[in-house]
Amino acid sequence: MKSGKLVEFLKQGQFVIPYYLFQLKDKFTISFEEFIFLIYLSNLGVKSVFDPETISRDLHITLEQIMIMIDHLSEQKYISVDVIKNEKGIMEEYVVLDLFYEKVAMLLMEEMNHNDQLDKINIFEKIEQEFARPITSIEYEIIKAWLENGISEELVLEALKEAVFNGVTNLRYIDKILYEWTKKGIKTSDDVSKYQLKHRETKKESKKLELFEYDWFDEEE
Repeated sequence: MKSGKLVEFLKQGQFVIPYYLFQLKDKFTISFEEFIFLIYLSNLGVKSVFDPETISRDLHITLEQIMIMIDHLSEQKYISVDVIKNEKGIMEEYVVLDLFYEKVAMLLMEEMNHNDQLDKINIFEKIEQEFARPITSIEYEIIKAWLENGISEELVLEALKEAVFNGVTNLRYIDKILYEWTKKGIKTSDDVSKYQLKHRETKKESKKLELFEYDWFDEEE
């Protein structure tokens, strides 16, 4: 498919490329033309009748080019071609994209796992940034122990925020916060928010009670 023909096709306003697929395009072991062909097929649905003439007209490519791409994508396990009898009893060929989406799902999972690993690495950097100094080897082991004992990075970062808010930048204070939160069953940032909200409401109620119990008559004397 030549670039000029591709631009002409894109201008029709009927071609949708999901952003996540565009991000993954360099990870596919196929040509850019085959990638565009797969996106065209995905716009038709996960399973569509194989109609070479319509494809040729829509993408401005020859029937020979279509068959070459179909064969290569089948060999690379991106698509499968099924022959199914329709309601009229006529055998029809269908292009099925299940294999393509299985590859996409695997690539997305790899991306998510990679990002999780980066988060685990970056948590040490985030603490250093807030402390405005490198962490010591002992501090590194303390943070590592938190994570190994099931405390999430999310909760450690919340405790870090709490410590910085109170003007304290040492791990002993953060460890105390984490200990208290763990005793109260707090495990996520949502739990922290709910606990803080409940704590503020309790303080408000306590102040109201003190105001209600104030001895105004003694004050007048």
